[in-house]
Amino acid sequence: MSRLAGRMPKGLAQSLTAPTTAAAAARRPTCLALRTVPARFSSSENNGPRSSGPSFKGQLTHSIMKRLQRERSDLERMARTRPESKMARNFSLTFVLFFVGSVSWFMGYQYPRDVDPNSTLPLNATRPPKFKLNPAHLEAAWADFVDIVGKENVSTVEDDIQQHATSDWSSHQSDPAHKPFCVVYPSTTEQVAALMKLCHVRRIPVVGYSGGTSLEGHYTPTRGGICVDFSRMNKVVALHKEDLDVVVQPGVGWEALNEELAEHNLFFPPDPGPGAQIGGMIGTGCSGTNAYRYGTMREWVLSLTVVLADGTVIKTRQRPRKSSAGYDLTRLFVGSEGTLGLVTEATLKLCVRPAAASVAVASFPSIRTAADCVARVVGDGVPVAAVEILDDDQMRFINSLGTTTRKWREAPTLFFKFTGTAGGVKEQIETVRQMAKRAGGQSFDFARDEAEQGELWSARKDALWSTMAQRRPGDHVWTGDVAVPMSRLPDIIEETKGDLKTSGLTSSIVGHVGDGNFHVILLYNDVERKLAEDCVHRMVKRAVEMEGTVTGEHGVGLVKRDYLPHELGVTTVDAMRKIKAAFDPLCLLNCDKVVRVQKPKRGEVAEW
Repeated sequence: MSRLAGRMPKGLAQSLTAPTTAAAAARRPTCLALRTVPARFSSSENNGPRSSGPSFKGQLTHSIMKRLQRERSDLERMARTRPESKMARNFSLTFVLFFVGSVSWFMGYQYPRDVDPNSTLPLNATRPPKFKLNPAHLEAAWADFVDIVGKENVSTVEDDIQQHATSDWSSHQSDPAHKPFCVVYPSTTEQVAALMKLCHVRRIPVVGYSGGTSLEGHYTPTRGGICVDFSRMNKVVALHKEDLDVVVQPGVGWEALNEELAEHNLFFPPDPGPGAQIGGMIGTGCSGTNAYRYGTMREWVLSLTVVLADGTVIKTRQRPRKSSAGYDLTRLFVGSEGTLGLVTEATLKLCVRPAAASVAVASFPSIRTAADCVARVVGDGVPVAAVEILDDDQMRFINSLGTTTRKWREAPTLFFKFTGTAGGVKEQIETVRQMAKRAGGQSFDFARDEAEQGELWSARKDALWSTMAQRRPGDHVWTGDVAVPMSRLPDIIEETKGDLKTSGLTSSIVGHVGDGNFHVILLYNDVERKLAEDCVHRMVKRAVEMEGTVTGEHGVGLVKRDYLPHELGVTTVDAMRKIKAAFDPLCLLNCDKVVRVQKPKRGEVAEW
């Protein structure tokens, strides 16, 4: 190359030997015109004959020049695109950093989350539950339900939908939009577990339904979803006569169960309203007229088979009469109103039917004197089986209905039930007769045979229906209950009676007063709804101030939910909410019942 450069013109040689740096390339013109090669370079070095084409040296020079021009063009193009490449690299780096940061945030804050160190769950710390309820999603789920229980056991008939949304005797004023998408009728625990697994994956809320006789809006589906009706799980699975227990499915009615048990000289004591089924009785922790002697539903449940929110099946106990093994999950589920799990089987304790029984009826001049008599009977420990009170209005409604075989004194009346041996029953009747007389009783009648027992007790059985018969067109019924310590029973009944008279609403008082529990039955129309709400509110407030409870046996549902903090305290309700979150973190089971799971809207909760 140096030899060739020595024979080239000076300018051309310098251009060939100059360094090809980017800076130099930038200073050069973008297009280099090739100089014309002098004629002398086109002849051979030994001055031989001229050729018709360029010489070897000319070809070499031309090739070198083209290569240099190509390199300079590449350098110039790189110089122009370098800022754009830098921008692209910066964008790529930013994206990578953002992606890594997002993944790190998700892993750190969402999955897995740190264990919540709090023992309670305050309302202001809750997050609104999220469900998937768009029509396409529900229709796809319907096909899955059919696969599990069969098409004949999945209903979208409008009458079925309305029946499983509310009832005429519910005190909750239901929103027409609060209804299930469909009603599913399982027949086995395995089917219920499959349904819950499916709803857990699909985020579909579920409400259990067993009998539908509850009064406080217990089964109203405030979030939509599906209703699981246990009426086709109505079998007595096993009767252990020697052990005095029975295993039943939740759709068994307590009345039908006692008819079957009577053949074996046995009976199941809890006796709530007609039509109640075991599943609903467990859900509300009910009692009934026999509660004074035999206790409430909690005392008569030995073990439960429960399907949890994710489809897991658990059994809370074996069959012994007592056990101190682990947490008492049985009693946790009793009274939980289907918010913690769905009961698919229950083992219940039984009693031998008493050898003798009788009934007595005593009337009094006032509601206070009747309540005073109850306090004396209880205070003296007379072992009566039941003590019920009906006020004068209730006795008037019973006479008006005319379904009993006799006319009743229209005055506050006590109904006593006695059980035991023949001699023991006679002794109890005489003791109560004397107490009623000392309390100012106006009359005292007792049954001498089984027919008279049915006649005397028939008035108590007709209490609700006789009041409902007084309805005007468009009227609704509200049945509410509270319970107080026995010493405060006369006070609260008398004060509530006076308040109801002042309101002007058609009403009556009925109570299982042997354990301090009584009910009011109110009739009201749409215009009078607020008046009825205020009467019930004052009764509940009165009970709490007397160290009583907002519900003795009806349960909480939606109506009594916001009273719990006043009775139990905010932190106790927060602990209940924590239990709900532990068993049902997605809030699929009977959402909004017993405790709130999200903050209420302004004005939604009445002032205390």
